[in-house]
Amino acid sequence: MQTQKYVPGVCNIGKSEIARRQAAGWIGLALTLVLFGVLAFIDTPRSWRLLIFIPAMMAAIGFFQARMRFCAYFGIRGVYNFEDVGKTGSVLELEFREKDRRRAWQIIIYSIIAAVLITTLAYYLP
Repeated sequence: MQTQKYVPGVCNIGKSEIARRQAAGWIGLALTLVLFGVLAFIDTPRSWRLLIFIPAMMAAIGFFQARMRFCAYFGIRGVYNFEDVGKTGSVLELEFREKDRRRAWQIIIYSIIAAVLITTLAYYLP
């Protein structure tokens, strides 16, 4: 069951924002695969494959935010959104803002780790 209300450190986005994060994840994944294919096909030096980190990070952060129902950027800014895209409410309680920041950094760190792993795999693939 999907939460449709703000819960500190747990959920700060609604259905439309979750859909946007999922779309970003899929776009990032597609870009990662296309970039890898192009770089492998034109036989560039292996070091060029490090560029895969950028779309891989986009994919990872999109998918993690969608799965966790939590926007890292909103968490750092201290806002939430369960209405139309672009409308945000402010988190006023300091304790709630801290929970949100911790969750935001958790998502960012997980995304960096995933992007590094994907980039490393792409680097060492033939």
